[in-house]
Amino acid sequence: MNKPFLRLVAEDIQKRFDNDLSDIAIVFNNKRPITYLKKHLAEVYAKAIWSPQFFTIQEFLKQATDASEASALTQFFYLFQLHNDLLQTEGGELETLEEFYPIAEIILSDFGQLDYELVDIDQIYMELYDSTEIDIAFQHLTTEQQAFIRQFWQSFSMTGHTGLQQRFLRLWKRLPVLYKRFKEKLQQEKQLSYPALYRNLVEGHVAYPNFVDRYKKVLFVGFNALNQAEVFLFQKWQEEGRALFYFDADAYYIDDRQQEAGLFIRRNIHSYKFTNALGESPNILGNRSDDVHLYAAAGKNSQTKLLYDILNIRERPEESSAILLADENLLVPLLQSLPDVRPNITTGYPLTQSPIFGLLDLWMDVQQDISHSKKTKISFQQVETFMNHPLTHVSSHERTKLLNEIAEKQLFEISLDQIIISSSALPHFFRPLSDSRLLIPELIHLLDSLLIAIAEQDRISQLDSNLIVETKKILNQLKTGVDSMTPSSIAFQLGLIRKAILPINSAIEGDPLCGLQIMGLLESRCLNFDRIYILGANEGILPKTANAPTFLPDSLRRAYGLPVLENQDALSAYLFYRQFQYSKDIHIFYNSIVDENSSGEESRFIKQLQFESNFHFVTHTQQQPIRFQNPAPELIVHKQGAVWSNMYDSYILGKKKLSATALTTYLQSPLQFFLKHVAEIKEPPTISYEFEMNRLGTVIHEVMEQFLKPFKGIKQWTSTTQLKEKLMLVDQLVANEIGRQYHTETPSVDALNSMQRIMHKVASEYVKMYLQYDIDQYKAFRIIELENNEDYTLDFPITINGRQETVRLFGIIDRVDEVLTSDGQLKTRIVDYKTGGDSVVFRSLEKVFATDTENKALIQTLFYAYVFEQVTGKSRLEPHLYVARKMREEGTLFNNGKETLEGEQLVCIQEEFVRFLRHTLEEIFDPAVPFKHHPNAKVYDSDPYTLFYRNASASPEEDDT
Repeated sequence: MNKPFLRLVAEDIQKRFDNDLSDIAIVFNNKRPITYLKKHLAEVYAKAIWSPQFFTIQEFLKQATDASEASALTQFFYLFQLHNDLLQTEGGELETLEEFYPIAEIILSDFGQLDYELVDIDQIYMELYDSTEIDIAFQHLTTEQQAFIRQFWQSFSMTGHTGLQQRFLRLWKRLPVLYKRFKEKLQQEKQLSYPALYRNLVEGHVAYPNFVDRYKKVLFVGFNALNQAEVFLFQKWQEEGRALFYFDADAYYIDDRQQEAGLFIRRNIHSYKFTNALGESPNILGNRSDDVHLYAAAGKNSQTKLLYDILNIRERPEESSAILLADENLLVPLLQSLPDVRPNITTGYPLTQSPIFGLLDLWMDVQQDISHSKKTKISFQQVETFMNHPLTHVSSHERTKLLNEIAEKQLFEISLDQIIISSSALPHFFRPLSDSRLLIPELIHLLDSLLIAIAEQDRISQLDSNLIVETKKILNQLKTGVDSMTPSSIAFQLGLIRKAILPINSAIEGDPLCGLQIMGLLESRCLNFDRIYILGANEGILPKTANAPTFLPDSLRRAYGLPVLENQDALSAYLFYRQFQYSKDIHIFYNSIVDENSSGEESRFIKQLQFESNFHFVTHTQQQPIRFQNPAPELIVHKQGAVWSNMYDSYILGKKKLSATALTTYLQSPLQFFLKHVAEIKEPPTISYEFEMNRLGTVIHEVMEQFLKPFKGIKQWTSTTQLKEKLMLVDQLVANEIGRQYHTETPSVDALNSMQRIMHKVASEYVKMYLQYDIDQYKAFRIIELENNEDYTLDFPITINGRQETVRLFGIIDRVDEVLTSDGQLKTRIVDYKTGGDSVVFRSLEKVFATDTENKALIQTLFYAYVFEQVTGKSRLEPHLYVARKMREEGTLFNNGKETLEGEQLVCIQEEFVRFLRHTLEEIFDPAVPFKHHPNAKVYDSDPYTLFYRNASASPEEDDT
């Protein structure tokens, strides 16, 4: 078995230095390998020794100066102020904080690379106009480098420049001055940026240029891609006999110049003449023929689901294992898919994926509305999100009360004075700010309150604590910078906050030496594991297909030796290939689905190894078999025990009223009848941007009653021309009724919101249609009854268990009237208004008087007519159905397409209805007939009770295994 790289380093250290380690410095690119090398040194020495001193490269070089590190935000504010000073000198328009933030990120990144690579600032930003100036200014460059410069400048060599080009040229001219002033500002504040420290070290402009003399030897371990500043310093220290280099490499990609994975180490050894303290690199990869398992997952997150099964099968605690994230966006789905293991995660859990960010984001959205835009109302979604957020700790009573009120009143926007949430941990969440300078302090206060509330409710997790502390740290830095500027608007500050907190993450720490390690590929430098699982190994991710944003075009970068895309490819290839030098159990996962974010192909590095190496790739394709679940057991409620007692006590003894709607509900679904009218399970309150049909029906019924009420009880005939004269009142009546329905004052149509205006338009047209029908069809009318829901009850006899009992029926009579037709006929009518898809047409009475009736409206109208006739003694009422959508074409009298229900035929049908009614009621109260759903009944998507009886086997479910 090949020894891990750091084990080889530990053994070499023992051979070279024996016990004399106290004056040795060991330097890494990152912190993670330090723990592992300490472990190997302890094993190799197997006794107590003076430990060498361990550093990251930044910590090591920091010894050359007393300056403190300037944070990224501090550097941004310095740059912003200096840049605006230059713009002001030029007479240009000043940049805002928010506009400059993304530009500053690019400028600082470019400045950093130019410092790392020791590029002459004035030279690279020199203003160029034609190839002659290029030849003169760049005689020191090679012909190839001059060609790169010319290639870049072709688009600028034409006569005249576009506005964008002119702006770009001015920026180029400004950047050298900005760079110098920025460096002066850092020096003045006794602060540093690490790129500037590198250049200063090379140029000797540091407080302690000979700090390296403190150490007998400096060991640089695991370095790969070196910048020019590092090359200069490392060569100098090697010549002085101060430095040793340990390169983690394999002859497989070092000796083959076509292998991009060896690009930097070949350069380090052959071009820069660094000596590898471990000697010649072994050819491990070329001599291995192990199995490598390649998994083609059916989706990005499916990779983590596949890994779950493999970890369960293969996890062996005595061996080291690591999950390497080529795509670090997979961290959160990975954590959700891990088996019961305690991982050590240094990649960092992102703030943006945490509930804390959701709450901060909501608060910033609210402040954008109420403090910046000065709105006095906010959307119901914002209140609902706050009420349901797990960190706000709103009591269930207060949550239910407020959300029900919002749904009942259909409050799409809620006044701030209506939002009183006393039980919450954040009672002032919806309080507007009186001053823009209070924004960041208020957000910090919110985080403090959140921290206290979480700690009081439960023991706060280290993860949440770290995220809150890191966020506060960034906000305090922002506050310092914002306070030093001219007061800025809330919108600008919110934009800055969002950008500043976006990169925050928190490590999830476990045991770094054993158990499951989770890290990015870059963090795996120098480390070796027995088993590795690489996630996200897709082309386009490994390697990435784009560089970071820059103002320095590719041709200039190549001319000056700055990093280009090929450098990134070479580093990615190295990080991937080195995993094959030691690990004996290798599993690689990629997303095989082609979509806008995925090529569906594995990384080309995998294909290269498949083609060139002796590794045996075993491909596993994730299968997604479609399996039909067994139908969910049918819900059947038997009429026994508490169910029967409740029914009998309520309806038979207690005389609970049974309506026409309850009857048709039973005909459609006996189970739904039980849920609504026996168990009394209420529909959950909802709020929708589409108005509800039942609310529209209520508005229409109420307006029709208000419109016709003045005519009720008048014994003389009223001409229908009086209806025509009052049609102009309809619009205002509808507006008033909508206001009452939504518990708001509605003095005019203009006061309605957009949804209510749509309802107003529909309701007004329906009401006018009903009235116009009466005007067109009849000469005169008398109103007998309007919207009476109290007086029309009837104790109807039925037989239950061989005994005579009665059930109390009741009908809500929309309207009973007498009308005089144009030919002098007198008719007594019962009228029912419908706003839905009901129809006066039926195919046959057999299908009407049946389970799952084909015409509920006819059943209901006959029900109302029967109750009214029995209570009043009147007879021969003509049932009319006013269906707004169809009454122009179909009329208002029920018919079978050929003849209408009138006269003696209507009497016969009413008698048939009574027999049907008695049969149905006796079935409802028959203990031998359980409540269950009719399998052929139509199921409506809007029906909230479908959860209880929708067939679970109707739609297949995919299996993720």
